[in-house]
Amino acid sequence: MQQITAIVRPSKVDAVKEALVAIDVVGLTLTEVRGFGRQKGQVERYRGNEFTVDFLPKVRLSTVVSDDKVETAIAAISEAAHTGVIGDGKIFVTPVSIVVRIRTGERGEAAL
Repeated sequence: MQQITAIVRPSKVDAVKEALVAIDVVGLTLTEVRGFGRQKGQVERYRGNEFTVDFLPKVRLSTVVSDDKVETAIAAISEAAHTGVIGDGKIFVTPVSIVVRIRTGERGEAAL
């Protein structure tokens, strides 16, 4: 099993969710976050004043999938979140050794 964590634009959340549901990925956790990458924020103007927004709003999506679905999930997220403009986000994949469903006590793939 692998945990897939994606940092994407807030406007792309629905598209990513629909793409994951279409490939039978169930269970998704969403967290609203703020951060910056290579763009290091952006400069904005308000009433003639210029100011820098250092941390841009992003959404962190996290799901755990079986090993055979990892590449399909990565492709689905990449396609759904892509705009071609700097700041599209990143995908991180980390191994998961144990999953336990609290309600039933199921472990491993059965707990997904």
